[in-house]
Amino acid sequence: MATSEAPASLDVDTALGDLQTHLNLIFARTRTLWKESAARIDPELQVGGYKLLTFIERAETANAHELAERFEMDKSVISRQVRMLEELGLLESRPDERDGRLRVLTATPSARAVLAELRRDHATRLRTVVAELTQEEIHAASKVFRLLSEV
Repeated sequence: MATSEAPASLDVDTALGDLQTHLNLIFARTRTLWKESAARIDPELQVGGYKLLTFIERAETANAHELAERFEMDKSVISRQVRMLEELGLLESRPDERDGRLRVLTATPSARAVLAELRRDHATRLRTVVAELTQEEIHAASKVFRLLSEV
């Protein structure tokens, strides 16, 4: 019985190895896409700033403490990135009404517009890539990524 289980186990190991290889390629491509997207917004915008900006825009508001926890970054790095985003006209800050020590960060209208354009472009690229898949296959892939995001 052990011999009949070995090929199945080997097949699973091979499939998991293939999945891991492709995930690594996706992560590398994602880093490249972040870099390209940041440069489209402003040549001086760093990837870290781009990631913070997209998070703030989707969340509608955030503060530096939340960002430091979410992205596991030092507060000084967050402060530098926030300052750069403000200087580029992509981020606004105001005192928190509940805690004056905190600053509430929001994306500017111009930042929201350029991020919406980038999202449309990314969606178009994704549609092109998955055009050969059925709706069920897309749902299955989405389920896999959802499960992986919970690990």
